[in-house]
Amino acid sequence: MKLGKRWLPAHVLVWTYAVLLVVPLYYFLASAFKSNDEIFDRPFAPPASLGLGNFRTAFDSADLGLAVVNSGLVTVFSLALTLLLAIPAAFALARSTGRVAGVIEKVFSLGFLIPTFAALFPTFLLAAATGLFHTRTFMVLFLPATALPLSVVILVQFMRTVPAEMEEAARLDGASTFAVLRHIYAPMCLPGIATVLLLNFLTFWNEYLYSLVIIGPDPAQRTVQVALPTLKSITGTDYGVLTAGTVLTLVPVWVVYTVLQKRMQRALVSGAVKM
Repeated sequence: MKLGKRWLPAHVLVWTYAVLLVVPLYYFLASAFKSNDEIFDRPFAPPASLGLGNFRTAFDSADLGLAVVNSGLVTVFSLALTLLLAIPAAFALARSTGRVAGVIEKVFSLGFLIPTFAALFPTFLLAAATGLFHTRTFMVLFLPATALPLSVVILVQFMRTVPAEMEEAARLDGASTFAVLRHIYAPMCLPGIATVLLLNFLTFWNEYLYSLVIIGPDPAQRTVQVALPTLKSITGTDYGVLTAGTVLTLVPVWVVYTVLQKRMQRALVSGAVKM
């Protein structure tokens, strides 16, 4: 009984926090199936029907189908380029013990200090100078540059946990440096790679400012985060349609998180055990 009383405040806090998360989520999802009158008259009541009218209106009005494809292309290619650059860089830093490696690792960490708005104007000039202004290609090249600092720092910490004896044994068997990276370090660092993928996916998919400035509002190339605000000008204050459009843009995020959450949780647990 004493143990139960001691843990009672913790249970109360946990359930309170759960309610604070679930209630807004329920209101958000329920509103996607309601009209404006239902949202304001009965905000927490279940929707009268589960019709998909709001979703069809949002999908057609803002051309969200093409916008989702554009966001998917930018995000997937940016993630691939990020891993292509971050994994070898982290591998080299994790295996190096000299002062130069320490300095380079600190230089990567300096990337956290650059504010988003501070790089906007130089990035605009760079896009114009390279002839890639108003193109998705520039975003595919630019987004990995913003993600490399965090990606490299995370992967370096995971790769340093790989025992040196495993690499030595592979070397004795004649494995090349690339083979060591591919067959030893990469498989053992999958939780770290999944963490990098998930964090960068959320950043790339939800990116708005640079997509608006660099790609622009052209319906043929704009990303989903740029297309979504156009619902306000098209449908006015139809909050049901606005909510439905937002739900559509969150479906890919939910799918990716569902796929990668186990590996990310494993990474967090392993980090806690090491500490």
